[in-house]
Amino acid sequence: MKKLFGTDGIRARAGEFPLDFETVPRIGVSLATRFAEELGRAPRFVTGRDTRESGGWIEHSITSGAVSVGAEVESAGVITTPGIAYTTGAFGFDAGIVISASHNPYEDNGIKVFLHDGRKLDNATERLIEADVFAPSKPPQIASGDSAIVPNKTFQQAYIDHLLGLFSHLRLDGIKVVVDCANGAACDYVGKILRQLAAEVVLINNSPDGRNINLNCGSLHLEDLQQNVVVSQADLGVAFDGDADRALFVDKRGNVVDGDATLWILARRLRDENILTDSRVVATVMSNIGLEIALRSRDIELIRTSVGDKYVLEELLRSGAALGGEQSGHIIMPQVSLVGDGMMTMLSVIDALVAKERKLSEAVEGFVRYPQVLINVRVKEKRPFEDVPAIAQAAADLESKLDGSGRLLLRYSGTENLARVMIEGADQNEIERFGNELAEVIRQELG
Repeated sequence: MKKLFGTDGIRARAGEFPLDFETVPRIGVSLATRFAEELGRAPRFVTGRDTRESGGWIEHSITSGAVSVGAEVESAGVITTPGIAYTTGAFGFDAGIVISASHNPYEDNGIKVFLHDGRKLDNATERLIEADVFAPSKPPQIASGDSAIVPNKTFQQAYIDHLLGLFSHLRLDGIKVVVDCANGAACDYVGKILRQLAAEVVLINNSPDGRNINLNCGSLHLEDLQQNVVVSQADLGVAFDGDADRALFVDKRGNVVDGDATLWILARRLRDENILTDSRVVATVMSNIGLEIALRSRDIELIRTSVGDKYVLEELLRSGAALGGEQSGHIIMPQVSLVGDGMMTMLSVIDALVAKERKLSEAVEGFVRYPQVLINVRVKEKRPFEDVPAIAQAAADLESKLDGSGRLLLRYSGTENLARVMIEGADQNEIERFGNELAEVIRQELG
């Protein structure tokens, strides 16, 4: 079976298959048809998008396809991914459709679908939609284009009110925050929320033009935020990605506080509130071994999953844990939401600081990051590493050298022909040498 869906929905270059003028409406038709079969009635969908220039016509096209077979579709306009997940459940929609490529450049876009309870579309339905799209039948004749869709601003305000309601106890008088909006979906939201809580706010990269989303800004490019925090003498800085489902932080000295450090801060906060179920935190195999060691010092167990927030969520629901996330800044607190929400993460971290009267730099104390190297090797094929004797032997030799004082992770990218070599250890020069040696073996065997 040919695949459309990756670990986070459909993602591709806008205008090219499967995000082209013919296929997007077909996805809308399939989505509406499959939901109608399951529900026994016409489904109700809500759509939302980030600020990239292709978002308008893709939203129009998938809406046209869904409506052509009887679905009811409303739009929330430009809104964050977690904003759509919230709207879907709060307003009784059967599914929410997000048009976004998250942290990718503007040329890309994507489609991801949330169910009414905040979970993403299940694998079985994804396979059915893929079968529909790749079927040899004649595609539906649906007008495509970028006709204006009038968003319902009620959904946008409801999401803002929802976040403010969760933190109605919080007052940020005297706290100065610099926010990098990544020229993305957070632009019209985060300033309103922080100012409502009486914070002093400096917004940067908050003038989207359709093409500057994530461009040298946001959670993948923190240099601008670091400089602005130091120069403006702010208490902290926050950076979102294009759809604001992740958040990274910068302390007043310009030091980066990533998702691992955020988990460390929030784990202790939830422990203080007797919310940290069974003293467990869920993270992926990419989280630094320093997080595991720090949590262990507080008798908190770290459970690791495969890379991807969907796997973190699966383990959170399976284990009943109250906190999970990724090094990239995706943080999930399932008792509040099943979706990573950058603005909720921001407010949760600030709330933890205010509660203990701590600076961000003080809140991360106790978490010591081990040196880490990540090397990407382009490959022609993704053969299992254990099936390539030279790679298997080199990996075994490396793990022997680390001898429990570090960690090796070998994996393939889920979206590109890349092998990823990640090593952690006490000595930066040593692990760089180890990593380059293993990368060269992979390059010779599979490159």
